[in-house]
Amino acid sequence: MEAVIAVFALLFVLFVGLGVYATVKVVGAAKRGVDRGITQARRTVEDHTLRAKSFAQPGAAGELAQLRLKLRTSMRATQDALHAAVAEDESLKESVGLFERLSAHGQELDDELKRLEAEPNRAALTERLPELRERTERITQSADALRWAARDRARRFAEDDLDTLSAQIDVEAGALRHWTTTPESQPVSPPWPEAPTADGATAGQTWPETPQPSPAQEPERPAITPPGPRPTYPWQKKPRPESTT
Repeated sequence: MEAVIAVFALLFVLFVGLGVYATVKVVGAAKRGVDRGITQARRTVEDHTLRAKSFAQPGAAGELAQLRLKLRTSMRATQDALHAAVAEDESLKESVGLFERLSAHGQELDDELKRLEAEPNRAALTERLPELRERTERITQSADALRWAARDRARRFAEDDLDTLSAQIDVEAGALRHWTTTPESQPVSPPWPEAPTADGATAGQTWPETPQPSPAQEPERPAITPPGPRPTYPWQKKPRPESTT
């Protein structure tokens, strides 16, 4: 009895543990989904704000917004392209590592540009704009180079696969058309027999006649066939013997 109670208690603990584990997993997945949604919404709002500032604010403030928008757009596009391509091409893992190092510099520059948006000294901000513009250009050029290289690599692989597939299809199409033969290899049907001429011979090829055996080839037959014994019946009278007197 105690053993049965212990087994049921152990099963209960296992079920409770599995329930808690499943609950934690579900809650974690839901939290990550909510975080991704909030992050995406925040990025969208910030991008629209920067786009509005780049058109509405003149001078250094508007240029800072343009630099931030250009930097964020290029880095996000490269990140999405590399993460999508590395799932099919593992050789891009090194490119992803290089982009992560580049992202650190891009994040540092984006934070600096964000702080300078609230800078009250516009003269000092104007003096720093050429250096900020050069840094932004270098980072975005590097990100664009990685993105386009990954796209060119994927396109080249797709073209190579298409060329191989086209060659295989051409070979298969040629094999499917192999029923066409040369005139020499086509079978020639025999002509129909022509009508016999006046002397009994035919002008062309005729159907073969049944061969007639020649006299020399005929088997010899006996001149007279000896008669076989005549059948006797029970109602017939026996023949009398001839008298010798």
